[in-house]
Amino acid sequence: MDSDLDGDPITELGYIFDNEVWGNGYASEAAKALVDFAFDESGVDCLFCTIRPNNTASIRVAQRLGFKRTGEYTKIYNGKEMPHLIYKLSSQER
Repeated sequence: MDSDLDGDPITELGYIFDNEVWGNGYASEAAKALVDFAFDESGVDCLFCTIRPNNTASIRVAQRLGFKRTGEYTKIYNGKEMPHLIYKLSSQER
C-alpha cells in the first residue's frame, strides 16, 4: 500500500487478521509473499512497516523477514495519539 511518512511517499507492508487465526503463521506467510512480490514483480526498492510497540507478534514477523527498526513516530487516529515503530527493508538487504 502506498502511504507517506513525514510527507515522503513510501510503500508500506501491512496486514490484519482476525484474532481467531493468530499463531498459525498466516501473517508470516502472507508478508513473505508480499515482500517477494514487491521486490521481484513490482520493482519496489524499499518497504516499510509501521507497528504499534505492543504488537510483539508483528514485530517478530517483520524482524524474521529482515526488516530493521529505523525510528518511531505518532499517528493520530480519531484525535488520539498512537505511537508506532518504523521498520524498513531494502531490496538489497533482503
